[in-house]
Amino acid sequence: MTRGAVLTALLGAAAVSIAVVPQQPLSPLALHATKIEHVRENLYVITGSDRVPADAFSGGNTAVLVTDAGVVLVDSKLPGWGPVILDRVRSVTDKPVTTIINTHTHADHSGSNPFFDSTVEIVAHENTKANMARMDVFRDSGGRGLPTRTYSDRTTVGTGKDRIDLYYFGRGHTNGDTWVVFPALRVMHAGDMFARKDAPTLDRSNGGSGLAFADTIGRALAAVDGVDLVIPGHGPLRSPAELAEYQRFMIEFVAAARAAKHAGKASKEAAASIDVYRKYAGYTNERFPAAVRAIYDELGDQTLPNASMPATAPAITRNAGLIERRMSTTNVRTAIAAVTHPVTAPFANVKHPASSSPIETGASAR
Repeated sequence: MTRGAVLTALLGAAAVSIAVVPQQPLSPLALHATKIEHVRENLYVITGSDRVPADAFSGGNTAVLVTDAGVVLVDSKLPGWGPVILDRVRSVTDKPVTTIINTHTHADHSGSNPFFDSTVEIVAHENTKANMARMDVFRDSGGRGLPTRTYSDRTTVGTGKDRIDLYYFGRGHTNGDTWVVFPALRVMHAGDMFARKDAPTLDRSNGGSGLAFADTIGRALAAVDGVDLVIPGHGPLRSPAELAEYQRFMIEFVAAARAAKHAGKASKEAAASIDVYRKYAGYTNERFPAAVRAIYDELGDQTLPNASMPATAPAITRNAGLIERRMSTTNVRTAIAAVTHPVTAPFANVKHPASSSPIETGASAR
């Protein structure tokens, strides 16, 4: 049977087996863009995560780890893309999908969860499960595809070379963003805590925070040792140096929004006037208006005595700069490990969670 015939059969099976709202036909352009690409050893990524052009978008980057026990997916793209994900996985292995890890709640990262067999273990942060339970895709599926295991601070999936460490470092894109680390491969999936080189989507309805965003990245940089490659929520692979740069960008962006609000500017005017993106190569300001509105909302009517950076910013900037400088003179593993004193880092001395047997322990926005 050809790959095309397999995909057709899978699409038909999905329509019969899952009672969800009927999906629009998948875009041929998106089907073409959604490819499986080799990252390192037994780790792959399924693409189609760029929003330009919009017709090529299938959801966030899906990581695929082929383990001895089966396939672990990190994120499942938009609703309706489960058969395509499975088709891409089957192009590199015959092993079944056994686990899905969701980095956060949004439908472009969790929407195809219901497609997969009910025996598949679905792992997410406890806040993400609560957020997902309110989504139409999971209401319409009768709860199928919701996480079956949650955690609060950190947990581990798998053992040995197949071990995956999951961390929660605080609010940012949402209030349940999971950082997924493949220690044997020195790779981290950052989800939409690092989605693109622009202001982030700050989902206030799901607990997101612009004010906490840079601190949260700082905790990740300080606590996770041995990573030299980052899978972002969207777009091409990145380096830890780029993640450290993104933290600095966020510090400056939030400080500029604070200053604009303190000066009495409306959020639209503020977004147009903030030009910090010009300092960073490859950055854009397309998402500034929505992010500034979210930050204004978070600041509320509180009195802002001055418009300077928050007190935590200088130390965070110092740590991020240390990572980048160390990268120029030594390996990335040593550079990340060198940052041991973030301003607010409850996991500053965190060790990788103890290995466990496989799976033991617990609204769409792009």
